[in-house]
Amino acid sequence: MIEYVIMVIIVLGAIITLMQKDLLKAAVVSGITGLCVAFLYEILLAPDVALTQAIVGAAIVPAFIALAVKKTKRTDD
Repeated sequence: MIEYVIMVIIVLGAIITLMQKDLLKAAVVSGITGLCVAFLYEILLAPDVALTQAIVGAAIVPAFIALAVKKTKRTDD
């Protein structure tokens, strides 16, 4: 039952990430989504995949997105 709840949270997190206007908020939400995916892998008894997902999906990818946003120029329309 908990697996289904986490899957719903992951899908909602991905949808919320896509709907964000601010790219830094999208990076944070994608990190939370990645952390939920890592937790799901841990529940499904794949600790090695969960550890890799936690490092890459919850830390490295959002950090790269935030770094790319900071390095580009923003224009407000």
